[in-house]
Amino acid sequence: MSATRFLAGFIVGGAIGAITGILLAPKSGEETRAMLADSAKEAMRKADETVKEIQSKADDVVSDLQKKGDEIKDKLQNLINQQKQEAEV
Repeated sequence: MSATRFLAGFIVGGAIGAITGILLAPKSGEETRAMLADSAKEAMRKADETVKEIQSKADDVVSDLQKKGDEIKDKLQNLINQQKQEAEV
């Protein structure tokens, strides 16, 4: 949840900063539109990179949790089997 909020704030803050800077710059309308388009493309590229990085980290965390869950399951199964063997003796 916090990564989503960070990403949203990052995108919104970048867009506001870029638009403010461009609108206050003394350029022609055509130059300003070109700069806006370039800034929007750059913001989208950065956002895409950030999303991919977050997704990769999330995938790693899920994979680690699955491995640890399997290890715990195996240990519990071994303990259950030991208890059964001791009860039979």
